[in-house]
Amino acid sequence: MRNKIFALFAAFGATTIYGLNHTIAKVVMPDYVGAFGFIMLRVVGASLLFWTLSLFLPNEKIDRKDYSRIIGVAFLGMCINMLMFFKGLELSTPINSGVIVTLTPIIILILSSIFLNESLNLPKISGIAIGFAGAVVLIIYGNQSIINAPNVSLGNILLLGNSISYGAYLVFIKKLTKKYHTVTIMKWMFLVGSFMTFPVTYSDFIEISWHNMPFYALWRIGFVVVCTTFLTYFLNVYALKTLPATTIGAFAYLQPIITIIYAVLTKNDTLDWVKSFACGLVFFGVYLVSMKKIKT
Repeated sequence: MRNKIFALFAAFGATTIYGLNHTIAKVVMPDYVGAFGFIMLRVVGASLLFWTLSLFLPNEKIDRKDYSRIIGVAFLGMCINMLMFFKGLELSTPINSGVIVTLTPIIILILSSIFLNESLNLPKISGIAIGFAGAVVLIIYGNQSIINAPNVSLGNILLLGNSISYGAYLVFIKKLTKKYHTVTIMKWMFLVGSFMTFPVTYSDFIEISWHNMPFYALWRIGFVVVCTTFLTYFLNVYALKTLPATTIGAFAYLQPIITIIYAVLTKNDTLDWVKSFACGLVFFGVYLVSMKKIKT
């Protein structure tokens, strides 16, 4: 029971950081750091932190047969997921990204039904359809032109791709969390992710003008590397040792609430009727997907 409580707090902490990150990262993109340059900072920075931390822990060897799984989850969680999220956030708005991320539990359910033989009933199928309808509403109609959001529709599509890849990552990493220490998994995944993302991220990275960087941009970059990357990935994998992937995914429901409150309070986004309607569709879809089957 104690481990479950710690796992729930870990998942909640990761979700809170993610909710704040939608706005914190958006403020510095693309004026100070391009989306892909941010990914290089995240992946390389977290890799260095995890490898440094591993020096103080017992050495743990990875079975040869598990390297292919590590490469696969690194591709989903450190490459596709991050690249799509930050590029989507650069093109879209914090509230849009916060709403679309709530589709992650639906993605997890679909993948679990395919790979883990979890059954789908009518309410869950309806929830999947309604949730995706909410995302489509945002993509098609939530494309008003606002400051620092040059292509909202494309950004929303990329954010949807991020939710799909992150949901797959949570499903496929589960087996590794049962077998290895959290730090062992993370240090190898981020090392592999560094090599995977390097060809795409290097050109943006070398364009960063560090000598002209104001402090408010520097602390946000530090937050993204240390908190949004190193800490959240650690907390989520730690939580996965005790909780199922669907439970971790369910914490995505809290993200838009945290994101909307912080974005509106800091005046980095506005909440209009399109976003409200789309958010309602997504939440209702997630509710249907999450309903327990009533035994008769």
